[in-house]
Amino acid sequence: MVLNPEQFWQYYYYIGLFATICFVIKLIIFTVAGGDSEVFGDFNTETDTDVSFNFFSIQSVLAFFMGFGWMGYAGLKQLQLQSQVENLIIAFIVGFIFMFVSSALMFFTKKLEKNIKKDKSSALNKTGKAYTFFAPNGTGQIEIEINGQLSVVNAINSSDTAIDSFDSVVVTAVKDDLLYIRKV
Repeated sequence: MVLNPEQFWQYYYYIGLFATICFVIKLIIFTVAGGDSEVFGDFNTETDTDVSFNFFSIQSVLAFFMGFGWMGYAGLKQLQLQSQVENLIIAFIVGFIFMFVSSALMFFTKKLEKNIKKDKSSALNKTGKAYTFFAPNGTGQIEIEINGQLSVVNAINSSDTAIDSFDSVVVTAVKDDLLYIRKV
């Protein structure tokens, strides 16, 4: 296949158009689905998010092709650049600028996320409610207020008696981020 220099503007145009359509579809999914979350479910663990600078993401690559395509098209059709090499270099530069700006915006947006660290030691000697059944010296979950927020956390029954769901419990110790409880 021989590339016709007279039709280079079409290549830039279709690259820009395709990348823009994909970018808009991704933006709509991002808005409807509520973030860049791809997994939905109920997890019992506390997780930290990494706000690392992701330069090569789907969004930044789409931004590159958007900038590259539309600048290449504008260079040939609007700016009337005669040199294909000059136009290609300018299109690459603008594409990388789009890519960098997109990555930087996502980086700063992720830094805005609220990350609450729960100090479970503040639950010591507080009364809560068993969320699940606890066998003697067994594990389960309790509902208790930690740092002013009602939370469901993992706990260990430190007594030799079973604890039924919804029984009142008191936290007797906090070790290795686990609450040790006994029935009230």
